Amino acid sequence: MRKIKISGYGMSLPKNIVNFNGQIRYRISGDENQLSLAVSACKKALISAKKEIEDIDCIVSASAVGIQPIPCSAALIHEKIAKGSDIPALDINTTCTSFITALDLMSYLIDAGRYKNVLIVSSDVSSQALNSKQKESYELFSDGATAFIISATEEEEGIICSLQKTWSEGVHATEIRGGLSAYLPKNYTEATKEEYMFDMNGRDVLSLSIKKLPKMMDEFLNKNNLKITDIDMVIPHQASVAMPMVMSKLNIEEEKYLNFVSEYGNMVSASVPMTLCLALDEKKIKKGDKIFLIGTAAGLTTNMLYMKV
Repeated sequence: MRKIKISGYGMSLPKNIVNFNGQIRYRISGDENQLSLAVSACKKALISAKKEIEDIDCIVSASAVGIQPIPCSAALIHEKIAKGSDIPALDINTTCTSFITALDLMSYLIDAGRYKNVLIVSSDVSSQALNSKQKESYELFSDGATAFIISATEEEEGIICSLQKTWSEGVHATEIRGGLSAYLPKNYTEATKEEYMFDMNGRDVLSLSIKKLPKMMDEFLNKNNLKITDIDMVIPHQASVAMPMVMSKLNIEEEKYLNFVSEYGNMVSASVPMTLCLALDEKKIKKGDKIFLIGTAAGLTTNMLYMKV
């Protein structure tokens, strides 16, 4: 077990709410932006943890889309909450599962004694790149940010085991092709603008996920001598309204996982940590519970992580 604990957390949602046939979605407006949501979530996490920024040893931005190409988003967040300090700042990106990847990787550094307190913030404003011609994605995604402070602990809690896989046959099923070196910003025109928008083939993503996930789940459980009954609560990526079907394929019963798609939509990198925030707020999980974080991401990348809180 990599001994870490959740010291505090915070979430930030845009003021603007839109409704698609009873499905609530959050969209930034006015002077709101990705950076402002991230900073707000970080400040709330510090208050929740009863810590000052000086207590933080590393700032990690675990988001699908950066605030700008250079510098890393974590440095821009650092400027707003830690300017004048030399706290290291870095980005970790596996798109929708960035938070799980960051939690997994940073736990090793905490367990090794390099850091005591790490701030992980996930923020995405997917609404800014959605294509209104693609109804499925246009009505699915939401904007939001979450931040967690994870800390070293002597208690018997932390990450028990984890697994990450990528199947690149799904690499083009979820994309934004334009904006960096593949499709340079200078090549943007009215004719090419859809290359700079979010593009998803939801059916292909779901088909590949259903094909790969059950085998990965079996491998994860068998390798770690676990059973489904060892999991107290599943914290899944709120990928789509198809979540119940995917959970059923993994033999996870409805009362064992959290489904907030109708109320919050898919918040990309903020999705899993937002679900964890809500679970903690609503007392869906309690100290000592063993929880299972799972998500799929563009790539197609999938993360599984089992931890005791």
